[in-house]
Amino acid sequence: MSSTFLALRRRPEFREGARDMLGITLGISAWGLVTGVAMIKSGLSLPLALMMSLTVFAGSSQLAALPLLAAGAPLWVLWATAFCVNLRFVIFSAQWRFYLGHLPRRWRLFTGYFAADLNYVAFMRRYPEPKPADEPALAYFWGGVALNWSAWQVPSIAGILLADRVPTEWGLGFAGVLALLGLTYSLLSDRKSWISAGVAGCAAVASYALPLKLNIVVAIAAAVAMGLLLDHWMPDARKPEEAVK
Repeated sequence: MSSTFLALRRRPEFREGARDMLGITLGISAWGLVTGVAMIKSGLSLPLALMMSLTVFAGSSQLAALPLLAAGAPLWVLWATAFCVNLRFVIFSAQWRFYLGHLPRRWRLFTGYFAADLNYVAFMRRYPEPKPADEPALAYFWGGVALNWSAWQVPSIAGILLADRVPTEWGLGFAGVLALLGLTYSLLSDRKSWISAGVAGCAAVASYALPLKLNIVVAIAAAVAMGLLLDHWMPDARKPEEAVK
């Protein structure tokens, strides 16, 4: 596996993938820093926070889980929230299989850990035709992944290690909201995503009074439901033979 990765790293597409991710790494890094600080401020120990950052590698579910941990929410609420927040990866995976389904299972499992939202967006823009990824496409994928993973983990770990020195009055929570808004805007690429985001926002506000931050779960469920309905009502304008490739 390591020799294959080194071979991909030498290809020019690897550098192209990293370059395409470079423009959005500032938002990713800000989000990672805020999440690292938030983990410690929420009461997690240093080892647990480091383990969560390295193993979960999903900032939105981490930020959704932290208020629940601080509030002493039941474990089923925590799991249900994380599950709902990460449902989008099921949709991403359904599309990834056209590109990565031919790889050995160990490679697919390894790739699944790194396949994040913005890597998906950048890759689909570069390779819109759903077909098995060749070596240049895989090199592009891993170039974006390498930068995205580093841009998240380095600031996140820095936030964990320096959290005790960061005053609460700095307003890092608001900085995290701004970082999330910037990343969200980059994902709103068509009318369907804008409508789904609007429905999620309205649902979150309407259910704000629910305990244990359950309005987050309601907003996610509403957005997913609206996205599925829009996919049914407004199918992509692709030829039938292209949709089944």
